[in-house]
Amino acid sequence: MSDRNAAIAAVQAQIDAERDWLVDLTSRMVRVPTVNPKFETDPAINREAELQALLEPILQEEGFATEQWDVLPGRPNLVGERPGTEERSLILCGHIDVVPVGAASDWTVDPFGGEVRDGRLYGRGAIDMKGGVAACIAATRAIRRAGLELEGRLALHAVVDEEAGGFGAMDAVKRGKLAKAVLVAEPTWGDVLPAEGGLEWVRVTIRGRTAHAGWRYNEIYPQRHTGDRLEPGVNAIDLVNRFMQALRHYENDRGRAKDHPLVPVGLNTINVGVIQGGAGLGENGLPTIMTNPAIIPDVVVLDLDMKFLPNESSAEVRRDFEAFVHHFAQTDSWLRDHPPTVQWELGGLHFPALNTPVDHPLVSSLVEHKTRLGKAPEIRGFVAVCDAAHYAGAGVDGVIFGPSGDGFHGVDEYVDLASLVEATKVIAGAVIDWCGVR
Repeated sequence: MSDRNAAIAAVQAQIDAERDWLVDLTSRMVRVPTVNPKFETDPAINREAELQALLEPILQEEGFATEQWDVLPGRPNLVGERPGTEERSLILCGHIDVVPVGAASDWTVDPFGGEVRDGRLYGRGAIDMKGGVAACIAATRAIRRAGLELEGRLALHAVVDEEAGGFGAMDAVKRGKLAKAVLVAEPTWGDVLPAEGGLEWVRVTIRGRTAHAGWRYNEIYPQRHTGDRLEPGVNAIDLVNRFMQALRHYENDRGRAKDHPLVPVGLNTINVGVIQGGAGLGENGLPTIMTNPAIIPDVVVLDLDMKFLPNESSAEVRRDFEAFVHHFAQTDSWLRDHPPTVQWELGGLHFPALNTPVDHPLVSSLVEHKTRLGKAPEIRGFVAVCDAAHYAGAGVDGVIFGPSGDGFHGVDEYVDLASLVEATKVIAGAVIDWCGVR
């Protein structure tokens, strides 16, 4: 047996020997409610700082130098690092915030109980993604306790706010917390995901001209242009109706024009998520009057969730969309003189694309170790978005890999414990391969 294989076998044996430690850590993490306060504000469940305080001494015990800082008030990131070379440096990353429980009465278990039953560990965040964070910690613990010293620098990032846009990871990136590669332990059901599309939140504002609804005929039917004719209104909602039809054709054309081998055809959708129409544009960029149908509305604001492919850049997507909006405006005499406005990074949200080559060494390592432990994984793309995007946007090669489960963003969320142990072994093997052993 080669030294590499012997090292990996020793680490996997260590993980098996400490299976209960891994399960207990995951359960303890679930029992600390860390609901993202942007979705539901309640000190009893917004306890990210408490969870980071739980994790920090565990990392320190395993040889990590740690630091915390608030990304948002009372919402700290936790970063631990073991020294090593930069050429073989690696980040293991996971988020600790979770989405709200919803109606607790719909659950058959305590959402924050961390209950183990029939090979599953239940609770909000069990699969998304406290199980993945625990797997990363347990993998690094097993490597150290097997007596191995890594050549490359190893970092562990436990970040906040992924569920609301990834501002924890974005802040870590802005602070230069980077490496040559990153492994994000989101749930992948044992598959290896080196690609995900990007995401933009974009706002389109279309302006008309307000008038009394009693004079709508003066707007929509031909009138004699006499000297006493009232200035006609321009109904912005009518304009948006035409824009929506054009947008649907544009979306369909985008989906047909380009694809990527690892993601479904047409992943690059444009979801019209919010429409607000009325009269008077306020300082907040929204209509001030939305309750009086007797006014011809002069403003409509559309907020769009716009996905793009792993092999597309944000810059080209923005240019193309702005060109579409411009050309649409040229089809209407009013809009030619009063063109719509386009605002990018609505709410500060922006996810770059992730497009790591399928033959990347980290991808190959994960595939090899997963195959040795069971079924060969599929190499595919992530259809949602996660924090891997923010590291990729800073030039870090990223891969997504994690355990199996169900109920994320739903009821009775759970992580499958056999898959959690397996994922820990696979992650540990990939860390050894990427970072190397002295």
